[in-house]
Amino acid sequence: MIDDPARFILDNTKLGATALVPEIRLYLAAAALPLWEMTEAALERTGLPPPYWAFAWPGGQAIARLLLDRPELVRGKIVLDLGAGGGIGGIAAMQSGAVRVQGNDIDAFALAALALNAAANGVSVETIGADLLDRPAPRCDLILAGDLCYEKPMAGRVLAWLRAASAAGTLVLLGDPGRAYAPSDGLEKLVEYDVPVSLDLEDREIRQTAVWRVLAR
Repeated sequence: MIDDPARFILDNTKLGATALVPEIRLYLAAAALPLWEMTEAALERTGLPPPYWAFAWPGGQAIARLLLDRPELVRGKIVLDLGAGGGIGGIAAMQSGAVRVQGNDIDAFALAALALNAAANGVSVETIGADLLDRPAPRCDLILAGDLCYEKPMAGRVLAWLRAASAAGTLVLLGDPGRAYAPSDGLEKLVEYDVPVSLDLEDREIRQTAVWRVLAR
């Protein structure tokens, strides 16, 4: 059993960057399947989800790119990175002048990866290891949500929660590369990028990925 997720991450990933967001360095896996199998073996559990924290997914990359290019969106603000994974969005927020960023994920490995990635980029990101979707959003000015519409039940919960936060006055940004369960209305497109991705994870080498402002209906 793994009792030190940070050590596992350091031993099985390499520090690198993506083509879209070269400013941010992350501990990334070279391929999905070998790390997935190693994680299952080390935890002595089968049927685990892939190690999402070990990859820079296109929605998170798009959010990070937008915040780095338009720091006025985040400067001086308190930010929540929902389902943060490796934390690329939250790290970009700190680099762009946020006063506080909290990265949320229910996976202990993701929280460990987020902490390592933040340290590698010289910023501080707090972590919240809980499912936030059954409670009101914590106090913040901006919520980031990247790549969270890949399963129908999850997408429904996430969108209802994000819309409630938007209705309460929080700016909500959703990064999505056209996943099957992404909403088709109640959104305002801010920007779109062609994001290079790995065929190990996606069905094409480039994913057109938009960042949307989530509206309250």
